[in-house]
Amino acid sequence: MGGVGWAIVGYSGTKEIPNGEGIDSCPFRVGGCTWNVRYYPNGLRSEYSGYIGLFLFLNDTVAGEAKTVKAKFMFSLLDQHGKPVSSYTATSDTREFSAHKGHGFGGFMRRVQLDESEHLKDDSFTVKVDVTIMSEFHTQETPSILVPPSDLHRHLGVLLSSKAGVDVKFQVGGETFSAHRLVLAARSPVFRAEFFGQMREGTTTEAIRIDDMEAPVFNALLTFMYTDALPDMKQEEEYAMAQHLLVAADKYNLERLKLICEDKLCNRIDTSSVATILALAEQRQCHELKAACLVFLSSPTNLGAAMESEGFEFLTKNCPGVIKDLLKSQVAASILGKRNSRA
Repeated sequence: MGGVGWAIVGYSGTKEIPNGEGIDSCPFRVGGCTWNVRYYPNGLRSEYSGYIGLFLFLNDTVAGEAKTVKAKFMFSLLDQHGKPVSSYTATSDTREFSAHKGHGFGGFMRRVQLDESEHLKDDSFTVKVDVTIMSEFHTQETPSILVPPSDLHRHLGVLLSSKAGVDVKFQVGGETFSAHRLVLAARSPVFRAEFFGQMREGTTTEAIRIDDMEAPVFNALLTFMYTDALPDMKQEEEYAMAQHLLVAADKYNLERLKLICEDKLCNRIDTSSVATILALAEQRQCHELKAACLVFLSSPTNLGAAMESEGFEFLTKNCPGVIKDLLKSQVAASILGKRNSRA
């Protein structure tokens, strides 16, 4: 029997992977065989959409022929102390594996359960697989070492907070922020052009003024660029912050941050917010967020209530293209409804 842990770092980014597509772990050795784990962020099949799936695969062949191995396995979600979480542990019966044939759990756990759990920290979590070989031959086990999740983000976070080696300052909303040119340039092509292109900011020792952003938003932006995670904030602050950060992410070409903000706003769509979110999605070319708003407004009840909101007047005046798209979606929904009623 042998076990190995696998840290999924940057979990929120994997949510964009479609149903049926997975991510493979590095190969590992157990029982004289080579294995790998495949992680399905949105399930293996349509019925498991919204679930996290975990599967174990055998990679071995012998002399060009398929090798068959009987084995049991167990998947466990690990807590922050590296201990298995009993409520998120699944054990198989004996299964027959052959080269590149996998077995596992398509509905290992609901994604929303992980999102709300304490086991998801710094946008990462760890799962462990234990494999027991059921065979007539004996092999020498290769010891496995549980590698902890990457802590690069913590080191960079300390670098930001300590201000050690800072070489650039920003003046934002009456506050001064210090940072490192190389870090910002590595994360943002816009900053890279400013610091190492032909622009004055590459050599200036004066604080760079940013007038189109509030200080808390710039602070959250810096935190993300160093740690790949957003600072802790109250739930009631997330909606407004997500809007402002989406604009900032678009400005500095931070695609992952932009998708995170889109996801947060997508979960906040209602009759009072949909017009504002739709206008923002149109202006910043957030196609999936725009589509989610149009789907919400395809309901006549939702549309009628949204038209009474303050944001709808801004939408009609400043985003005429969206109004055309909205009319098209309403016509399509009406035609579909008539066809269904005749069927």
